[in-house]
Amino acid sequence: PGSAVRRASRGVGSPVGEDSINQIFSIIREINREGTTVLLVEQNAAKALGIANRAYVLETGSIVSSGSGAELLADPSIRAAYLGAG
Repeated sequence: PGSAVRRASRGVGSPVGEDSINQIFSIIREINREGTTVLLVEQNAAKALGIANRAYVLETGSIVSSGSGAELLADPSIRAAYLGAG
């Protein structure tokens, strides 16, 4: 079984919204732990990579990088280009 979630955190950017974002990602993690595959399309790259078993970075419609969420979070080029960290 599978489920798709598109832009889970869009529109919840206020301080109260951060709690909502954390709740949304917690629910997504729980759904996955229960055995459902989740395809998550999300612009909040840090949050998405933080819960991803497998991740793909798309740029203009092409895959430019892939790996586990942890691998991509640790990649300096991904951090610089998509996470605002160098």
